[in-house]
Amino acid sequence: MRKKVKNRNIPGPDLQYNSPKVEKFINYVMGSGKKNTARKIVYGAFDIIKEKTKNPNPLEIFDLALKNASPVMEVRSRRIGGANYQVPREVRPERRMMLAYRWMIDAAKSGKGRPMHEKLADELIGASKNEGIAIKKRDDTHKMAEANKAFAHFTW
Repeated sequence: MRKKVKNRNIPGPDLQYNSPKVEKFINYVMGSGKKNTARKIVYGAFDIIKEKTKNPNPLEIFDLALKNASPVMEVRSRRIGGANYQVPREVRPERRMMLAYRWMIDAAKSGKGRPMHEKLADELIGASKNEGIAIKKRDDTHKMAEANKAFAHFTW
């Protein structure tokens, strides 16, 4: 079993919404140390979410999107007797959030021809409605774990 991480860096709350989750998301969006640009992208996406959904609090949609996009099971490769097996495992909560952040940002980056904050807003709204590229990625991960359920006894 894993040892507990003693000194995990937890980001403080963000400036506008006072939420550590949003600050962590900004850190994932950030590239090449440009945090101000990442903040503009995320806050711009939240403004678009406010307009499109007529919801004054975009954090509700953000939290729902994260909950919907985060996987419960995943497969890990395990070598046993010269063969590699895809063993289904439960995902730890920290990794679950990290995968949800990553999949949503990658889905937004994959769309071409529009500003990043618009693509990110569309992906967040889609994920809150259980649709979009990040949700498809989660479903594919769950299907893979379901298909390899026969190897679940190989856990370590």
